[in-house]
Amino acid sequence: MPIAVTDADRQLLQHALAAIAYRVQKAVTGAPESFADFRAGAGVRTPHQLLRHMSDVLGYARMTFSGGRWRAHTLPTFEDEVKRLHEQLKLLGQAIAIEEFTEFSPDQLLQGPIADTMTHVGQLAMLRRLSGSPIPPENFIVADIETDNVGADQASPTSADHDWFAAEDEPW
Repeated sequence: MPIAVTDADRQLLQHALAAIAYRVQKAVTGAPESFADFRAGAGVRTPHQLLRHMSDVLGYARMTFSGGRWRAHTLPTFEDEVKRLHEQLKLLGQAIAIEEFTEFSPDQLLQGPIADTMTHVGQLAMLRRLSGSPIPPENFIVADIETDNVGADQASPTSADHDWFAAEDEPW
């Protein structure tokens, strides 16, 4: 049975996917070659493994529209994983734009696979710092995120967060 979905629901989900694409590119752009296989500790996924898992999560979300099963195999290179992730964002975005919601509501897609994927983007950013190659700080609330852009070609930062460096050593 179809679930009622508004254009605003679809737009918000599309924007969430674009935010993921933007933040993924911030986390991987300029990373040293060794970053792909960086291991922060026993049982912690490498960035390469995280990207594969993120593609799995997005592929699962896409299958809620078309049925079937999705399981991403590990691709040979980190760059291939980044490309596949952006392809999964695109395919899920296309499904969100035109498909009927029958299995999960927009809220459930947001709180489940989309939020899970965003969590893993944060892990990528943290792994960059732990590997000795932190990403430049940015105020993401004013980032130039284009809802229809889930590809690897993302806008440059519009607002570097200069206060971040000063506040870095302050206790929370």
